[in-house]
Amino acid sequence: MFRIAVEMLMHDRTKYLGLFTGIGFTAFLVTFAMSYFAGFMTRGFALVSENPSATVWVMDKAVNSTEATINMSDASLGLVRGVKGVDYATPLYLGDVTARFPNGHFQSFQTIGVDDASLSGAPKSADMLRLPDSVIVDSGGTSGKLQTPLHKKDRWSYDGSHLDVPTRELRYGDELLINDKRVVVAAVSQTISRFPPRPLLYTTLSNFKRLIPSEKRYITFIMVRGEKGITPQTLAQNISKETGLKAITSAAFKKETVLWFLINSEDVGDMVNMVILAMLVGFGVTGVMLYMFTYENIKQYAVLKAMGASNKQLTNMVFTQAFIGVVAGSGIGIGVCTILEESIASADFPFRMMWFAPLLGFLGVLIVSITAAMISVRPVLKMEPGIVFSSR
Repeated sequence: MFRIAVEMLMHDRTKYLGLFTGIGFTAFLVTFAMSYFAGFMTRGFALVSENPSATVWVMDKAVNSTEATINMSDASLGLVRGVKGVDYATPLYLGDVTARFPNGHFQSFQTIGVDDASLSGAPKSADMLRLPDSVIVDSGGTSGKLQTPLHKKDRWSYDGSHLDVPTRELRYGDELLINDKRVVVAAVSQTISRFPPRPLLYTTLSNFKRLIPSEKRYITFIMVRGEKGITPQTLAQNISKETGLKAITSAAFKKETVLWFLINSEDVGDMVNMVILAMLVGFGVTGVMLYMFTYENIKQYAVLKAMGASNKQLTNMVFTQAFIGVVAGSGIGIGVCTILEESIASADFPFRMMWFAPLLGFLGVLIVSITAAMISVRPVLKMEPGIVFSSR
């Protein structure tokens, strides 16, 4: 019966190619949606990924992600450095500022302040931050947010703002105003894009305090690396026990950040809706194709039933055809998604195919195909063998 089911499936090439295409399209949509979601979540903990030398992150006990933070007192840095097993500990300062551009436009930035001495946490061009009043800007996954006037006559004009003038991207030497204080763009970096996207501004702690003088507590995170022979987990436990602060490994912090987004971000609901829509579209295409294929071969099933085939055997034939479609179609869909990942790897697109994306893609088409097969098998079970003698 298995061989007969396969021969029936392959006999009409147009229909089985359509069936494979429908299932492959479903697998592609589900895999793409999950990879798109994983790409966004990877950007959510970009701050941790950019600092691989830090194996332990220290923060206030109430902090569960890199997105929602509260600062600690300056004394916390000394407490962490005094813990046995700490090789180095350097602070990281996060804040939000609004910068005024030379033509009058303004833009919000996430400001990242780094230690003046080590510059840990800054991009590759960190040495430029040693220049007076200097900052490094980054698009942070945005587009068209870092525009300054193209012509000199439109910059810091005495006759007011020149908003609708030709612009260009910020570059070395350009100036901005933050809280009426001048900063100079020392470099434009290309770090990992953020989720949600937002422009970034890196500077030293001394400049950070000059730009945001109203803050009383500046330290948001302390990045720690342990001495040789001590594991990050042990070091994190020691820091938490001795300082009363929250200390977790980089891997654990990434997981906590993803969990925070899953609970608090509205974009997660959009991703779920995308997956549901993909499965509904796939169910429509696959269900219709499989039903048409089964119905148009109803006389062949009638002949088999007249020859003594049981309903169970006929049901197994329909499900065998559906399972073959699942294997072949999911392979096509996931394969196309893999090729797409390679083609956009260099582009600034939130796409990351992790191990669970192909698995969920396969499970998605399996659920869709089983449901479609259950609907398609009904005409086979209800038919009478006598229809094989019908002229219709």
